[in-house]
Amino acid sequence: MKLKVYTKDGSSFTEQDFENIPQFEEDKGLFALKETLVAYQANARQGNASTLDYGHVSGTCRKPFKQKGGGRSRHGTMKSPIFRGGAVVFGPSPRDWSKKINRKVRVLAFARALFDKCSEGGLNVIEAFEAPERKTKAVVKILSNINPEGKVLLVDDVFADDFILASRNIERANFCESAVLSALELVQFDNIIVSRKGLDTMLARINKD
Repeated sequence: MKLKVYTKDGSSFTEQDFENIPQFEEDKGLFALKETLVAYQANARQGNASTLDYGHVSGTCRKPFKQKGGGRSRHGTMKSPIFRGGAVVFGPSPRDWSKKINRKVRVLAFARALFDKCSEGGLNVIEAFEAPERKTKAVVKILSNINPEGKVLLVDDVFADDFILASRNIERANFCESAVLSALELVQFDNIIVSRKGLDTMLARINKD
């Protein structure tokens, strides 16, 4: 598969063929990608929403008023759900939303997400991320040359401190190391710029098996 490989300043590019990028036909891997994305989002849920049912509401169990003669409905306690401060019926309780993702399914989903992103033209390669003289405007110019608008995800094997210092104030720039990049990030971002080393690490994660 051919990708655009930009120079370090983003001023020019050449198209190069990367044979290690996985190829998919039709819907292969889409179900694994869908299940993996659902699992990632489920695992991010805290699951700590909680309400008090009848047995947990604090208060007296004394009958509020006599059974008959008052012209009111019969009640046994003020802890009833119909009273203010009473119990909650069928309310949420703490639970674990996490889902298990098998390693092979996760790798297949990552490969499919990478293939889709490359096919759509949303992934570009840069020789290396560099920030001349730690100037933010230099990094802004590089990003503008490659992706003029929108959020962009920058992926590298290990980001240099100078580059982080120069680009951390750029609102539309996000960072992720290639070793921990997931299918979720590949799907969430329309524009991704990855260094050559970062791409090599990503492909090694897919092809090591």
